[in-house]
This record gives sequence, structure tokens and C-alpha cells, in this order.
Amino acid sequence: MSADKAAAKANADVVEMSYEQARDELIKVVSELEAGSVSLEASLSLWERGEALAAQCENWLSGARKRLDDALKAKKAEGK
Repeated sequence: MSADKAAAKANADVVEMSYEQARDELIKVVSELEAGSVSLEASLSLWERGEALAAQCENWLSGARKRLDDALKAKKAEGK
């Protein structure tokens, strides 16, 4: 199995996380990486996890942004 596939499999649970869950875990991952107290291999795994968590947060935020934009458009349409 390639490294990319292994990382995707290891981070498969991220897509099920709420925004808050992903954000909170991302904060922990960043703290661990900043502490610099883990091996290179563990750092790479944490980095990959952090990337997956950040992407999940972005997905949630993009969805929320779209919902707000749609609501504003609907509000404008009602006013016309």
C-alpha cells in the first residue's frame, strides 16, 4: 500500500467529524508538532492528520458560507 493510501486510510474518520471536533483535534496536532517532542515519522503522521483535519474544517466553513450566501440571496429576492 502506498504512503498516500495508508495516510488516507488512517485519517478516514476525519470525514465524519463535526467542525468543532476537527478544529479541537487540529489544535492538539499543531501543539504536538510545535513542541517538537516526537520522532520524524510521528511528525509526518501528525502533519498528514493535520492536513486532513484542516480540509474537514474548510469543508464545513465552505458549506456554512454557501448557506449564508443562499440565505442573503433569498432575502434580497423577497425584497424585490
